[in-house]
Amino acid sequence: MNDRTPTFAYADAGALSSAQRNKVLRNTYWLLALSLLPTVAGAWLGVSTGITRSLTGGLGLIVFLAGAFGFMFAIEKTKNSAAGVPVLLAFTFFMGLMLSRLIGAVLGLQNGASLVMTAMGGTAGVFFVMATLASVIKRDISGLGKWLFVGALVVMVGAIVNVFVGSSIGMMVISTLCVGVFSLYMLYDLKQIIDGGETNYISATLALYLDIFNVFQGLLSLLGLSSSSD
Repeated sequence: MNDRTPTFAYADAGALSSAQRNKVLRNTYWLLALSLLPTVAGAWLGVSTGITRSLTGGLGLIVFLAGAFGFMFAIEKTKNSAAGVPVLLAFTFFMGLMLSRLIGAVLGLQNGASLVMTAMGGTAGVFFVMATLASVIKRDISGLGKWLFVGALVVMVGAIVNVFVGSSIGMMVISTLCVGVFSLYMLYDLKQIIDGGETNYISATLALYLDIFNVFQGLLSLLGLSSSSD
């Protein structure tokens, strides 16, 4: 998948003018902001109706992986066409729906609403820091991609195993790794856009959306686990 497969060599930054790179970044930010609306709608629908409540264990894992990778494949195929944006927005709605079980569980805690808001604020803070770093770092960090890809694979495999093991400690470790890996992925993906290594704003939006989604999910899991153990 193009969205999380590391790019070891940047495109020649000189091939894109500063104005073109800024346009890609600007379009990415606008589409990223827009993509959060279907996510909120999907999460609200899932929490209010309980439509995803039965998706537990292996069934939930199969539905999530099939849906997520199916959508990402479709986005990759349509990213250069008019269908690219609607497919991306449909994907973000699906991801919000899948996130609703976790949000619903956290909201069921005594201070659940404040935990969700804290996770949102923390995710926004991480994005702001990484966007600032990406704009001031001058060195090429493209070599970081292969290590982050390995880290993402470790997180994914660990999460799949823990679905069947059901370890709270394992979940805390996985969630911590998730926050760390995808925070750095934000920096990597933003730097690619700024340096001209990513020229398609739909692909760029997908990458950043996955970073944000995973950081938020990791933070919310950590906050929920910490609160429930008190």
